[in-house]
Amino acid sequence: MTTNLSGEAHRPGRIEVVCGSMFSGKTEELIRRMKRAKFAKQKVEIFKPSIDTRYSDQDVVSHDQNVIPSTPIDSSASILLLASDIDVVGIDEAQFLDMGLVDVCNELANRGVRVIIAGLDMDYKGVPFGPIPALCAVADEVTKVHAICVKCGNLAYLSHRLVQNDRRVLLGETSEYEPLCRECYQKATAEEK
Repeated sequence: MTTNLSGEAHRPGRIEVVCGSMFSGKTEELIRRMKRAKFAKQKVEIFKPSIDTRYSDQDVVSHDQNVIPSTPIDSSASILLLASDIDVVGIDEAQFLDMGLVDVCNELANRGVRVIIAGLDMDYKGVPFGPIPALCAVADEVTKVHAICVKCGNLAYLSHRLVQNDRRVLLGETSEYEPLCRECYQKATAEEK
């Protein structure tokens, strides 16, 4: 934080994206960054899509059971209404939010807010997912995290769906998805045909 000529504090806004496949530690990293900001006495608020109720209706919970309180939202526009006078905004499972999230994050960063976003960059078919690719394009920093392929131990490329369901959004865990590298994913999908 710097001080301008009028003596007012100036916070440099920024957008940080943490993306990758399921089980790669995206939410864990989001929670870590948010807790550090809280420790630094910054005002923080974390949001998640209201459809994500896997571990909790309210809290953001990682696969390792780390928890941070959050505000569930139905649309990205709600973030602007609820994030006044906040230093750091966190957004988990951002792939489930609407494309307006890109403009919301830009507006917050332009106001001097640090915005930290976590989400899947691709769906189970390897197709770029929701607003994450566009957020990566406008981000000041992008961190791509990787799970480990459950078949060969290489870095995972994406989340392979284990159940028969063609819906793009299907909340799930290890019984519905597994992280696979590119080669193991190609083998798995070839066997399914």
